[in-house]
Amino acid sequence: MDALKAIFTRQSIGGVKPDPVPRELIEKLLSAAVQAPNHYKVHPWRFMVLTGAARERLGEILARSFAERFPGAPASALDKERAKPLRAPVIIAVGVDKPPEPKVLEIENICAAAAAAENLLLAAHALGLAAKWRTGEDARNPHVKEFLGFAPDQHLIALLYIGYPAADMEAGNRPGFEDRTVWIE
Repeated sequence: MDALKAIFTRQSIGGVKPDPVPRELIEKLLSAAVQAPNHYKVHPWRFMVLTGAARERLGEILARSFAERFPGAPASALDKERAKPLRAPVIIAVGVDKPPEPKVLEIENICAAAAAAENLLLAAHALGLAAKWRTGEDARNPHVKEFLGFAPDQHLIALLYIGYPAADMEAGNRPGFEDRTVWIE
């Protein structure tokens, strides 16, 4: 699949089969990710790949964190949190390093890691995999960061859920650029 076709047909797909994704395929995704541009060549992205029982351990952390935030939450809510990481056979968490020196700006590191995540999503699509980029409260959760080996002040910008699509992937309608673009001549 060429780059433009991948860009125009990639979409977020949450419905995936439970079938495992071979390590070699995951390594191809990670190799594509690290081709992202980054200022000062600091390679600020960090990837944590969760498969198998690691997803269950993450689910326990999510359930305990939810119970801390919402004491008295019903068991069904805790079960829902516990099941989140089981929605896909692979989760790749994308963290961002803090700038190693003053000339390196934090926003540039965040942008580089986001570009790496997008490269990974495009590679997944090109290889016939489905993927969904998730963030929300889970990405800011200090217990999740600790479990993943990230520092409390380190950004966790993506939880990429990856697997084989459960249904045919059809490109949806995409926005145009026209209402978000100003031409200066």
